[in-house]
Amino acid sequence: MIKFTKSVAAGNDFIIIDNRSPLLKGDPAGIAKKLCDRFYGAGADGLLLMEESKTADFRMRIFNSDGSEAEMCGNGSRCMALYAYTKKIAPADMKIETMAGILSANVKGGNVKVKLTDPKDIQWNLCLMIHECPYKVNFANTGVPHIVHFVDDLETVEMKNLGSSMRYHKEFSPGGANVNFVKITDKSKNKISVRTYERGVEDETLACGTGAVASAIISAEAEKLASPITVETKSGEVLKVYFESEGGSFKNVYLEGKAKLVYEGEIENV
Repeated sequence: MIKFTKSVAAGNDFIIIDNRSPLLKGDPAGIAKKLCDRFYGAGADGLLLMEESKTADFRMRIFNSDGSEAEMCGNGSRCMALYAYTKKIAPADMKIETMAGILSANVKGGNVKVKLTDPKDIQWNLCLMIHECPYKVNFANTGVPHIVHFVDDLETVEMKNLGSSMRYHKEFSPGGANVNFVKITDKSKNKISVRTYERGVEDETLACGTGAVASAIISAEAEKLASPITVETKSGEVLKVYFESEGGSFKNVYLEGKAKLVYEGEIENV
């Protein structure tokens, strides 16, 4: 039997397995699909595997619920940091190795703040033709690729249809991109609301950490918002995004919010 921990941050839920030994026998992609199934498994947006690292306190691998491996995950890294600190695997200030680079994280109570890699490949004012209609979007890679599209009403967005069409648009092939629909809710207080369609989950999730970051930095430049930006997620929980900006480029980007370990369990080693 393999022990696992269920964790959640801003509505994003993950299954965490300490696989430093390693313990898992089978293919991680197949295991992720089984464990993340919300009817026949534990149910989660993704599987987080902790592995040994030569350059950080540990290495984190992220598998989406469809089995695909992601380069990085903002909320997943915050959950993993809380897990590592709680289990006395890493100190409160730690380094996490990911496919996107080395992340720094700090745990203080139930609050976790993580420094992400600098955003790259930012593109402004792209025009996507979808169902013969033009959509103005922006793009940023905040560890994983994200489309940002501003809307006046988040409640009327056709998340499944429009989100999927943008996610698979040829402009972002072959890997595709996550899609964030953003509304500026209070410009004077640097507040936005975001709904995200995530690749790998292929549906809307209650939150997306790297999506919150992409939405925040695009909003900073396009709508003249200042750091820190408060991001309200679909779950109702709030994330804060800190950054430094100059001439449309960004550095020293941090994502902060609450995270918690929900429960522990055991699964058959498959």
